[in-house]
This record gives sequence, structure tokens and C-alpha cells, in this order.
Amino acid sequence: MNFRTTFNIDPSDNRIDHYTPVMFIGSCFASEIGVKMAEGKMKVLINPSGIVYNPASVCSTLDIILENKTCTESDLYKYKGTNISFFHSTDFTSEDSSRTIDKINSATRAANNFLKKAGFLFITFGTARIYRFRENGEVVSNCHKLPASLFSQEMLTVEEIALSWKEILNRLHSFNNNLRIIFTISPVRHWKDGAHGNQLSKSILFLSIDKLLEHKTVEGYFPAYELLMDDLRDYRYYAEDMLHPSQTATDYIWNAFSGCYFSSETIAIWKEAYAITQAMNHRFLSDSPAAKVEFANNILKKISALENKNPQIDITYERSYFVKIQRGLL
Repeated sequence: MNFRTTFNIDPSDNRIDHYTPVMFIGSCFASEIGVKMAEGKMKVLINPSGIVYNPASVCSTLDIILENKTCTESDLYKYKGTNISFFHSTDFTSEDSSRTIDKINSATRAANNFLKKAGFLFITFGTARIYRFRENGEVVSNCHKLPASLFSQEMLTVEEIALSWKEILNRLHSFNNNLRIIFTISPVRHWKDGAHGNQLSKSILFLSIDKLLEHKTVEGYFPAYELLMDDLRDYRYYAEDMLHPSQTATDYIWNAFSGCYFSSETIAIWKEAYAITQAMNHRFLSDSPAAKVEFANNILKKISALENKNPQIDITYERSYFVKIQRGLL
């Protein structure tokens, strides 16, 4: 007897390997899968402005990147001595405005250069709800925990999302006509909207993406939402907050993702690289120098083997780390 409703995901005709630059922008799926790729030493750039949840804010992020827009003092909002950008995460916030501006502009330039060469762009929508800054009516990507009274909220419509995204898709194609665009919807429920509000929001996202799949630049849709909600479909696959996927669920989605977009050879290389990057988290049970040196020597052999077979992989940081352990410097 089958106790689960499973479904097949057809392998992509276009595959990702360790030569392929891949950008992830959007909600939690973007971060989770992007980080897994990075841990296997693949070429990824994840949310260069910070996590963004709604289609309008993802659009704004891409607009900034495509135009390589320069942030100036007038683009910042000052609140209790800090300088905030409503289009960037708190990682860019600082009491020194010049520092905030430099960090933002540096990230934008890097993202612009990366996107020029990217082979894939994965876009994840989390919610159709947006927040506007009352002072100027702009949709913000991050409220920075400022007083709720400073913002108004509303739900985007399918028509609004489709119209703005058809324009940005055309611009993406002009910017990099080799770019393959994949849409996903985050399986994380936005519980602040309530049960009904969350379902309404996700429905708007599904209908919007269905329209965007008709665009010539869009390669497809990856069913991250369906894997958790329709396949796993059980609270044992959720984290303690009962909203986010557990590590087991994340790994399950990752396996489906890698099976769709990676060849068996790429998966094998990723596993070798992943074992090395995860070895950096190893905690020694004793302070024995001999045990540390032996462990470092073993990992360094694996690094050399990986480098010899795959010179395109940059693993210099990991090599430096284990050399320091080998020499007793860590």
C-alpha cells in the first residue's frame, strides 16, 4: 500500500555543472538551495540585496541590478541613528551612511557582473502581499522592523504581477540572452496573513507564474511547493515553528532539484566538494595535535584529488584552512 502521493519531475534538457554561474533571488527556497550549491563549490550568487518575498520586490531588486544603479545618500532612510535602505536587508544597515552606500554599490556591481555571465536565474515568490512606505508610496523589500504605522499593506493582483514581470523578463533577455529563467514558489506559509490569507496569496502567485511561463525567456517551473505540501505532506517534515521545512524536507527537495538539473557526474563532484566544506565544521573530541594533523592531512588529500580532476573548482579557502590546522595554527 502506498501512503504518499508522489510525482515525477522530468530532468531538465539544460543542465547545471560547476562551470555554470547560477543566481538565486527571492524567498527561502532561493537561500536554502543556493547555499547547498555553494557548499558543493558551485558558482552561485544568492540574494545579493538580501531575501525578498514578493514579486514586486524581486522586480525592484532585478531593476537595480540590471541598471547597475548607484545608491546615494538620498536613497537612505535614517532611523534612530542608523542608515536604512528599504530595498536591502539589515546586513547593509550601518550608523555610517558612507559605509552603507559602499556596501550596497559594491553588491550591485558584483551582481550586475555575475548576471551578465549567468546561465540560470531561479526566482522564488513567497507571498503576494506587499508593504508600502506611506511617505512616498514605494513598495519596500524590507521593513527593518520599523513601526507598522509607517507602512500600508495590500495584496498584489495577478494582472499587476504579470504586467511588471513581462517587462523585466524582456529586459533580462536583452541583458543576457543566454539566461534560463526558472520560477518556484516557496512552500513556507506566511502565517501572518492567516490561513485563508496565505492560501489566497499563494493562489495569486500560482496564477501569475502560469501566465509568465508563456514568456519566451522562461524555461520552466520547479515544484518546491508541491514537494513539501503534496508529496511529504506531514508535520514531521517541518521545523519547530511548523511553518518552515525541516532539514530532512530541505534535503528531500535538494535531491529532487539536483536530480532535475544536475548530471550524475555533477552530483558526484558536488558530493566530493560538499564533504570537504562540511569537514570545516568538524569538532575535535580532544586537543591532541596528532589527531588534528591526521584529520587535516586526510582532508588535504581529498582536496588535491578534487583539484586534479576538476581544476575549475576554487577550493583555495578550504585548503588554506586545513593547512593552518596541519601547521598547528588553529
